[in-house]
Amino acid sequence: MSKLTWKEIHTVLLDMDGTLLDLHFDNHFWLHHVPQKLAKQNDISIEEATRFIKTEYEKVTGTLSWYCLDFWAEKLNMNIVEAKREVEHLIKMRDDTIPFLDALKASGREVILVTNAHPDSLSLKVEHTQLDEHIDLLISTHEFGVTKESQQLWQKLQARLNFDPKHTLFVDDSLGILQAAQDFGIQHLLAVSNPDSQQAIREIDNFSAVQDYRYLIDDIMSQPFNID
Repeated sequence: MSKLTWKEIHTVLLDMDGTLLDLHFDNHFWLHHVPQKLAKQNDISIEEATRFIKTEYEKVTGTLSWYCLDFWAEKLNMNIVEAKREVEHLIKMRDDTIPFLDALKASGREVILVTNAHPDSLSLKVEHTQLDEHIDLLISTHEFGVTKESQQLWQKLQARLNFDPKHTLFVDDSLGILQAAQDFGIQHLLAVSNPDSQQAIREIDNFSAVQDYRYLIDDIMSQPFNID
């Protein structure tokens, strides 16, 4: 369980997939649904399709292309948005997301979504979850041309939002991205230990971690931010 100094936190930056939404949709889509479609489309085995896709994934991991639906549409000759809609019933919020967001809002803190997801993917997920009703601002890093793995993103994001790293909390399920935020100087960091509801809880040692945001609510509400 994390111990955060909430009285020092004014701005909360939140990842989307695996942090507010169950990562099961994305894992199922990219690791199962897309290989199945590619195998059928190209008349190859699912094993061959899976090997090909994993190789292509590894080439661009952490770059904007990894998250770009247009890139994958061209690479795979597949309508990725249409393919996502075929399994869109799997898109869902974590059970603890709305209580967490509502507590943050009720406490007067600024709540901002910062996702590497492509704008079309963000739109699809907002359509299914109404996530935008609980957050002050939704940002896709595609508008900056760099991802959260890059220090350039954090520089550009701070220039736009004017947040104070000393009074900012960043929550993400990616340890690499949390490290990038820490390198930039974000003072308060929180990892999600159970991003995919269908997978085991992860052991996380290098960051404070949480598996149910509802355990944070009392502290959020009892520690109003007090920025000198």
